[in-house]
Amino acid sequence: MPLIVLLLFIGVPIAEIAVFIEVGGYLGPWPTIAIVIATAIAGTALLRWQGLQTLYRAQESLRQNQFPLAEIFDGLCLVFAGALLLTPGFITDGLGMLLFLPPFRMVLRRLAAHILSNRENVHVDMRGGAGSANGPPIIDGEFDEVRPQDDRGPPPLTPPQRPRG
Repeated sequence: MPLIVLLLFIGVPIAEIAVFIEVGGYLGPWPTIAIVIATAIAGTALLRWQGLQTLYRAQESLRQNQFPLAEIFDGLCLVFAGALLLTPGFITDGLGMLLFLPPFRMVLRRLAAHILSNRENVHVDMRGGAGSANGPPIIDGEFDEVRPQDDRGPPPLTPPQRPRG
């Protein structure tokens, strides 16, 4: 995993520079810069609009006593999308715009649920949420109840005694 992160930190800027050179050579420098600024402005507007919608859906879920798991996932995707759109570059802008599309987020949500459900005895269902026909999100897991050795409760708190000597 650290190797993948290192390769991304090296590879993404190199790819972005190459795309900048190609687009700048085709369109010219000022239109290229204008496109980068326009995507940052559009990303900010989309983040605000979709972020508020996600917040309202999460509040509605909480009013219905449902945990807003899908809305939390969408919110994280939107924050990541906003960061990608504020980062100069065409590749990051494309990924950021994809994250603003609800069908793409739904595919990512299902993929994340599939990956998490393959881990030991965990089942994650993030299809639900406020207004969903599938009902509330379901998270299954196993637990062990830990009881004290006797039913008298914890020992009283007393300061430690120092030996005299």
